[in-house]
Amino acid sequence: MEKILFLVHTDGGPLSKGALQALGAASGLGGELVVGLAGVSTQAAADSIATCGAARFLAVDGEAFAQPRYATDAAAAEALCRVSEATVVIAPSTSRWARALPGVAARLHGAVDTHVTSLGADLSATRWFYRQRMEGTLTRTQRPWMLLLEADCAAAWNGAAGSATAEQVPMAAVPTRTTVQGLQDSKTDEQTIRPEANLLFVAGAGWTKKQADGAIHTDQAEQLILGFLRASQASLGGSKSLVDLSGEGQAVLRCMSHLNQVGQTGSTPRHPKGLSTCCHGEEPHVVGWRFINDRRAVNMDANCGWARGKADVVYVADAFAVMAIVNRMLGG
Repeated sequence: MEKILFLVHTDGGPLSKGALQALGAASGLGGELVVGLAGVSTQAAADSIATCGAARFLAVDGEAFAQPRYATDAAAAEALCRVSEATVVIAPSTSRWARALPGVAARLHGAVDTHVTSLGADLSATRWFYRQRMEGTLTRTQRPWMLLLEADCAAAWNGAAGSATAEQVPMAAVPTRTTVQGLQDSKTDEQTIRPEANLLFVAGAGWTKKQADGAIHTDQAEQLILGFLRASQASLGGSKSLVDLSGEGQAVLRCMSHLNQVGQTGSTPRHPKGLSTCCHGEEPHVVGWRFINDRRAVNMDANCGWARGKADVVYVADAFAVMAIVNRMLGG
């Protein structure tokens, strides 16, 4: 029987949605489950999943693990893997683990697969290749096998909280050459990326083009978009053509950066619903929408790409007028 380690880092509170989804996938594999936590303080996280059915709870606590850093993250993961004697390691696909776990797999002479989208009871993993155009199923005999599960690809574990006794894994001081000085936000006026939002609002380059009166209204466009985001708490996405405008010396939306890019060369979000505005729905952009369940678009062109089977509903209308009405309805 496989010994499965659910590996997660915590900021001192309960686990995130993505972590709970990875736990749900790990607990459904049928092997002996061990929970491994790393962070400045892990007790609250352990208590929040105390009834998950784990045979053991292992923890690595300390200020050194409060911030993402390869040396400390890799050392913590390696220690948890060795003590647990796990043959399969399941972790949420966060930037911290994506950076550290490949190195840990090499230290343990194991294997690692990232961007996993599902796990089978027979210990098979699926993931997408070639810009999400092909899906492959993977199995490995090499152990330990580490898998990083993408967010919103599995049902989240939703059991009751309790009281867990976590075994502290002894660790020697980790030599580091990196000092974390703080976090720097992207160059936008406010937070616009909300991975757990129910709605993804995508803006296309049409927002920055000449409108019916022959003038460009980027200030009005930004007010309409930000007003909608504040009222709906939606997440903001952008087409490649829009986020690239800043490098071409053209008018841009100050609330938009390359971090908002959705599509073939951007992110592939998994929000329940999506609304695209002023975007023609061409394939490089639409490929990033394939995991959104309800896709709608607002475009003046009745023959745009969205109208050719790429959206569930297309509203042939002026996005400026539509979003102004929507914002009034939302009280924004």
